Amino acid sequence: MIPLATLISVFLLAFLIAKVFKLRLSARGAGRIAMAAMLVFTAYVHFVYTKGMALMIPDFLPYREAGVLATGILELVFIIGLLLPRTYKVTGIALIIYLILVIPAHVHAAIEHIDFRTAEATGHGLEFLWFRIPLQFFFIAWVYWSCRKK
Repeated sequence: MIPLATLISVFLLAFLIAKVFKLRLSARGAGRIAMAAMLVFTAYVHFVYTKGMALMIPDFLPYREAGVLATGILELVFIIGLLLPRTYKVTGIALIIYLILVIPAHVHAAIEHIDFRTAEATGHGLEFLWFRIPLQFFFIAWVYWSCRKK
C-alpha cells in the first residue's frame, strides 16, 4: 500500500538525514514530516480519482464528489498544519478526528467492492478490511505519537 510505504520511507529518510547532518529534528518531527508526505499522496488521489473516491461514500450522503474535493483540500491544510510548530498539535487532533470519520467510507467501499482508480465495483471485498481498518488505527496512533508533546 503506497500510503504506508510513503509514511515509513519518508520517516526513515528524514530521521537519517537529521542524524547525518546533525539537524535538530526529533523522531516525532520526522513522524510529522512523514505523515505530511503521506497526505500529499492521499490528497493527490482525491483530485485525480474524484469519481471513484465519491463511490466510496454511502449513497445517502449528498454532494459526494464535492465532498471528495473538500476532503482533498482539507488534507492539504493538514499538511501545512503538521509542518508548522505552532499548529501541529491542534492539527494532530483534527487529523485524528478526520481519520476516524473516514472509516465508514472504507467499510462502504469494501462492501461494494469499489476500486477508486477505475470507479467500478471490481475492487477488494470485505477481506480487505482485515488490513485497512488496522492500518487506519496505525495512522491514528502515528498522528497521536508524532503530534503530542514530549
